[in-house]
Amino acid sequence: MDIASFSLARLPRIEFGAGVLHKLPSLLASYGRHFLLVLGRSSFEQSDAWERLARQLTGAGLSWDILRVPGEPSPDLVDDAVRTHRQGGYAAVVGIGGGSVLDAAKAVAGLLLPGNSVMDHLEGVGPELPYRGPALPFIAVPTTAGTGSEATKNAVLSTHGADGYKKSFRDEQLVAQIAIVDPDLLASCPKGIIAANGMDAFTQLLESYVSLRAGPLTDSLAWGGMKAARDGLLPFFADAGDKAARARMAYAALISGITLAQTGLGSVHGLAAPLGAFFPIPHGVACGALVAEATRLNIEALEARAPDSPALKKYALAGKLLAREDRLDAAAARARLVQILQDWTRRLELPRLGQYGVSAADLPRIVAHSRGSSMKTNPLVLSAPELSDLVSSRI
Repeated sequence: MDIASFSLARLPRIEFGAGVLHKLPSLLASYGRHFLLVLGRSSFEQSDAWERLARQLTGAGLSWDILRVPGEPSPDLVDDAVRTHRQGGYAAVVGIGGGSVLDAAKAVAGLLLPGNSVMDHLEGVGPELPYRGPALPFIAVPTTAGTGSEATKNAVLSTHGADGYKKSFRDEQLVAQIAIVDPDLLASCPKGIIAANGMDAFTQLLESYVSLRAGPLTDSLAWGGMKAARDGLLPFFADAGDKAARARMAYAALISGITLAQTGLGSVHGLAAPLGAFFPIPHGVACGALVAEATRLNIEALEARAPDSPALKKYALAGKLLAREDRLDAAAARARLVQILQDWTRRLELPRLGQYGVSAADLPRIVAHSRGSSMKTNPLVLSAPELSDLVSSRI
């Protein structure tokens, strides 16, 4: 096999496994004594894990201030946090929560020292000035299995409404120094979060696998991540107490973050950005609503316009993986992939886009704002009518 040239973006030190949260105090102590702790609305602080961790932090002589992120972070939230906490004397920023918490913590860690507005650097908005840093060390502790933000350089920020947007502040200096991935922290996830985040993780793995920038290294990672999601997602949805399923989905989400950081994504994420900006649609719900039909559309378009595309072979391999049927021919395997994703969408009870107010009148606006960075690595260019029909099929 010929190995083409590739580059690998920086990754965190990764601590993975049930119970590894207990390593956090000693790891933090290597940076200093005082930290900014970024948490979600309240669920983690109400858990036994927080009580144990707080005792361990205090016992190690560490102190902290808390920044709460109640939902998807906005540029205003980040700027307010930087103004409020800039003089805090923190040795590092620790984010413990879902993707929104980690994204907010990542952005705040990047700006506490420079002190300027995140709007200076947000892609597609404002002057897009180069980020010079320096960033405070960032430690990521995910409590959901979805975005893979613990392994990426992206901090995704949103404003909602008719003029809303969902854009990234991104730089390699923002990558977490340490990612502590403890599947036990997923035990309290409600079913809706498990479903949406799980489909987001799988979508990221599949889109990374067929991306125009994919290569042998990312293919091998994405393959293992998709296998973990195949074996973990539905059992985890059925029983959050299933430790093996939790670990598989924590791994799948982590790997999805690693692969997307190297390869980019595709049409699902291209569309999810305006959908999440214009409507109150959680990111994972948008991905879960679209991934089956987007996969079908990509396959049909490739068969018609680019039959020699390596993505067609990869879609067939992914179909065989999910179906556990190695003897399927390529066309049948691609059909099975779509069927299985449609079945997952139903079994995970993911809502349709219309439940969040999306209508046919919104299609031109959604499609017009879908041509961001994610769409650029889709296996082929999809036309505006194709994208419109895709979204329309899920209203």
